[in-house]
Amino acid sequence: MRRSALEEGERWLAQATADLRWARHLAQEGGWHLACFLAQQVTEKALKAFLYAQGEEIVVGHSVERLCAAAARHRPEFADKARRWSLLDGYYIPTRYPNGLPDGIPADVYTQDAAMGAVALAEEAVAWVSQLLDEARKAGLHRRSVGEDRI
Repeated sequence: MRRSALEEGERWLAQATADLRWARHLAQEGGWHLACFLAQQVTEKALKAFLYAQGEEIVVGHSVERLCAAAARHRPEFADKARRWSLLDGYYIPTRYPNGLPDGIPADVYTQDAAMGAVALAEEAVAWVSQLLDEARKAGLHRRSVGEDRI
C-alpha cells in the first residue's frame, strides 16, 4: 500500500530529526565543519518533508533558499524563513572540500560559533515543519490520498 503524502513527509522529517541529533553532537565535540554541513542537510530534509506532505511527488535540489521558495507557494511564511535559513546554503560545498575554500581545509576553518549558529537554524526549521505536520495530522490529513493533502 502506498503511503499518504503526510506519511512521506513524516518519514523525511524523522530523518531530519535523527540527523539533527548528530549535528548537535558534532557542534559540541569539535566537528564544526561537519556540523555546519549537516545543519544544511537537516534543513533541506525538513523542507522536503513539508513539500512531500503537500503531495509533491518529486522534490529535487539542495538549496535551502529554493526549497523555501517552493514551500512558500503553499505557506507564504516560508518566504520569511528563507531570509534566515538560506545562510545554510553557504555550508553545502565549502564545508566538505578543500577546493571550496581559497586556503586551508574545512576542518581548520569553521568555528564552534559557526557550527552552533548553523545548528540553531536547523533546529528552527525542524521545529517549524514538525509543528505544521503535527497540525496536519490532527486535522486528519493523513487519511487523504496523495494530491489532496494541503497543510
